[in-house]
Amino acid sequence: MRLCFLVEEQYRHDGMPLDVIRQLGAWGHQVDVLWPGRSLIPISEAIRAGSHDAWVLKTVSGGPGLTLLEAAASVGLTTVNDVRAIRGVRDKALAAVIARSSGLPVPVTYAAARPQEFAEIPEAEFPLVVKPADGSSGRAVRLVATPDRLLDPVEPYDAGAPGAPGGGLLIAQPYVPNSGTDLKVYSVAGQLYATERCSPLHPAHAVRERQVPLTPEIARIAAEIGTVFGLDLYGVDILLGPDGPVVVDINDFPSFRQVPDAVARVSAAVLELARNGTAGQGGGFPTAGSLTAGQAITEQPITGQPTVGKPRATPATRAAPATPAATPAPSTQAPTPPFTVPPAPSAPPTAAPRPRPAASIGGGR
Repeated sequence: MRLCFLVEEQYRHDGMPLDVIRQLGAWGHQVDVLWPGRSLIPISEAIRAGSHDAWVLKTVSGGPGLTLLEAAASVGLTTVNDVRAIRGVRDKALAAVIARSSGLPVPVTYAAARPQEFAEIPEAEFPLVVKPADGSSGRAVRLVATPDRLLDPVEPYDAGAPGAPGGGLLIAQPYVPNSGTDLKVYSVAGQLYATERCSPLHPAHAVRERQVPLTPEIARIAAEIGTVFGLDLYGVDILLGPDGPVVVDINDFPSFRQVPDAVARVSAAVLELARNGTAGQGGGFPTAGSLTAGQAITEQPITGQPTVGKPRATPATRAAPATPAATPAPSTQAPTPPFTVPPAPSAPPTAAPRPRPAASIGGGR
């Protein structure tokens, strides 16, 4: 297969997605890379029907990569994730409305162009978490204790840096009391993994980042987010508040930290989505509707299908996924400029991991 990755400046040295790019190359696929933030791109030539089997985006909110991905979708190319799903979560104000109207546990959300406008919010709803609607990587997120603190100086940031907010809409949500620990749930094409980490609002709280079990309730919420937004590869930030779990952020193509064999699993998911389409284009991954209390999501070998309670039949309209070992030979066609491939690591490329027996990751915490 021939794939194109759009990688922006912030991630040009990141293991995710560069290790995925190298793994796909090691499996025999041609992977072209575009760097939207630091290269001239002849889009008339680079983006055309039939140029690639799929385009994959690793970018910051508001970055130029999303426009290029939308251009690829406009000529009929498959995108991972579906480009409409990415747009839906990149704008945090839009995401909050979509999620809340779909019954997901999201805080009441207010929007304003200037922070002082939030002073109209009843004081009983303070403290507020205020952040840019187009922010990334926790930039300019702050906890505002009372209305008179809304104009306190924000931690300085480089306005031109990747992930920095673009001076647009702000959102505010009532703070959800919690232990200072965030729960991050990752979905790799239907398989869910949860990790604990320190909340960015409580940096002094010592939390060892680690994988933790998923409760059926958290699994249902995470799966429902994939269904509502049409996402296949994504992460969800969840707080365990006094009234239950609350969704505070959704990210497309996150870091997948602490996910076992993350590079191989994400690489295999990209191949399957390139072959069979994404959720936003009619993909058939498990949804929250297929989950009932007490059913655990079970972990399958990376080339298999996820199951919920019992194996799921593969729809007749979708071809069964091939294993990485059976992938086609590399294409002999040379990449067309400005496509470039990251240098290979000094060590040999990681081989596809051996399938592991199914192991439950459900249950209580």
